[in-house]
Amino acid sequence: MIDITLQNFEAELIVASQQRPVLLDIWAPWCGPCRTLGPILEKLETAYAGRFTLAKLNSDEVPEIATQLSQMFGVRSIPFCVMFAGGQPVDGFVGAIPEAQIREFLDKHVPAGEELEAEADVAEAQALLADGDLESALTKLAHAVQTDPANDAARFDYVKALLELGLLEDARAAFAPVAAKAADTLVPSPRLAALATWLTAFEASAGAAPAALQAAITANKRDFDARFTLAQTHLAGQRFTEAMDELLEIIMRDKAWNGEAARKAYVAILELLTKPAPKAAAEAKSGTLELAGKAAVVQSDPLIDSYRRKLSMALF
Repeated sequence: MIDITLQNFEAELIVASQQRPVLLDIWAPWCGPCRTLGPILEKLETAYAGRFTLAKLNSDEVPEIATQLSQMFGVRSIPFCVMFAGGQPVDGFVGAIPEAQIREFLDKHVPAGEELEAEADVAEAQALLADGDLESALTKLAHAVQTDPANDAARFDYVKALLELGLLEDARAAFAPVAAKAADTLVPSPRLAALATWLTAFEASAGAAPAALQAAITANKRDFDARFTLAQTHLAGQRFTEAMDELLEIIMRDKAWNGEAARKAYVAILELLTKPAPKAAAEAKSGTLELAGKAAVVQSDPLIDSYRRKLSMALF
């Protein structure tokens, strides 16, 4: 449990809630229901074993924050509890409600223990990947997927690492449980769809002869079937820029060819190459009180930016 002040609210409330949910209890010493609710919240923080952080704010001592949140939610009484997640206030409740109702409220916003464990594994794996230790990262990712099968971020990194190590059959097995989610639905998952495209490239390029494909393209630059198959051989071989170059040639000549297959494959490769966005960062403004985090800026990659521009020019 922590006490929130004007000096620490950004670090302990905004920034901290980007890592795990923070429940802010707004109270006052003269409030009877507050004295009833406080011990229940402290008990639940212990019971939830680090899955959320309890923060307390004395509305008499820090009226600036209490007033802004009360106006935001249209609340005029205390105790008033606000759940912060991802750097922003997302939900709340008023009054000394029973413990069972508080648990129901928490369970809507607080990750399960398995989710936290998997997220920790993914964070460690990403650090290992940054250091080039692919095999150690693979072990962490395998554990993350086993611990929390619904964690698509962990599964994406796991399947991607398997493919980078050439473990095709293992990658197919790991991808099978989410294959349906990667289908071209109304709201497809771009990262899972990218993996599906990569796996398909292995199948489509099996037995292909790159030299023969290149000869066919030289004879007829509009032999899109040959060019697309050549792009898939490049993709299967992790020659990503070469694959995009071939796909771009198709897009420039016939954007709609084969149901925009070239564009979709090109976008999938960009997705495979793009690092996940960092979590939002809070930014303080002089003289004002900001209760929402700022969207983090993804670090630019010159290669990816260049190929995004090439696609944009070809399409528009």
